[in-house]
Amino acid sequence: MTNSHETILHINLNTLEANFNFLKSKFPNGVKTIAVVKAFAYGLGDIEISKHLEKMGVHAFWVADFEEGVKLRKEGITKPIIVANPGYRSLKTIIKYQLEPVIFNHRLLELYANCKEKISIHLKFNTGMNRYGFETTDLQEILLILKNNPQLNIESVCSHLSSSNDPNKDDFSERQIERFKEVCKNIEDSLDINVPSHLMNSNGAMRFGSDYNEWVRLGIALYGGLGHPNLKQIFSLKSVISQIKFIKKGQSIGYQNSFIADKDMQIAIIPVGYADGLNRKLGNQNGQVFIKDKACRIIGDISMDSFIADISGVEAKEGQEVTIFSPKYSVSKLANDLDTIPYEIMATLNRRIKRIYRKSKSKK
Repeated sequence: MTNSHETILHINLNTLEANFNFLKSKFPNGVKTIAVVKAFAYGLGDIEISKHLEKMGVHAFWVADFEEGVKLRKEGITKPIIVANPGYRSLKTIIKYQLEPVIFNHRLLELYANCKEKISIHLKFNTGMNRYGFETTDLQEILLILKNNPQLNIESVCSHLSSSNDPNKDDFSERQIERFKEVCKNIEDSLDINVPSHLMNSNGAMRFGSDYNEWVRLGIALYGGLGHPNLKQIFSLKSVISQIKFIKKGQSIGYQNSFIADKDMQIAIIPVGYADGLNRKLGNQNGQVFIKDKACRIIGDISMDSFIADISGVEAKEGQEVTIFSPKYSVSKLANDLDTIPYEIMATLNRRIKRIYRKSKSKK
């Protein structure tokens, strides 16, 4: 099919597969993977990413809410879909599409306990992050409810590390790990069942190798947003030069006359703006893009649908490709420059940006 778009997020499925295989090679045999595809698979496109990951053998998918789960089911995803925050009004939809809710408070537990249909659930406990999750002190009350409601099939027990990326906070992470182990043991002993558990996210799975549970949740590591040398970024954001102008020294550029040329300049207008997810902090010489591998600084304020780059001294023409970020000019470095995190840059990429997926056939 001919592509008519000029601003494109290119996604390399071969690299996604390589990242998945690398991660699997680091885990003990039998550890199952949950692919985190919430928030449109971190901006990369949940349907195509999920379909490819399902072929690669992930055990389950993790989404933020029931609507994300329903979307995957309607598109043919057959593996378990775990809903991190199912809400209180979605029970019938959860059952209809065979989604698996995470139960993290008493209100949700009561809601599902009053449902007489068999349903697979996941229990979440707060081990220190103080976000979603039962308190560990509530465990005996929870166990009593579960014993009285055998229609609730406990698929897993989970929690979340708060600082798994920070070696300076490993003591806190270790305390979370120990609390979680204790919770899991109490559940198994009290209910006389074996229940898979998962605490490790991408950073946790990479850094706490001796403490894997039966499952791990992998998101940004799959997509190569950690800056890890063996996990390659699977995506590149590219656009084109829409127009080239020549301005004189002393002329202003953009809204609020925010940039005044200190010399005669050649500038390029590029059709990507903050509505597309391009952070406004990159404006006024704080960011750069790449044309023919040459860095070109962004000048003036970033507009809703465009920005301007200084291309003085660069051999360029209208229609020329512009790289905003890529494996070579990584999103992890861009996040560092912006004093933010790669997740934010990825998840805020507007869906009006065309996504193109590439997978080369393996050589026989």
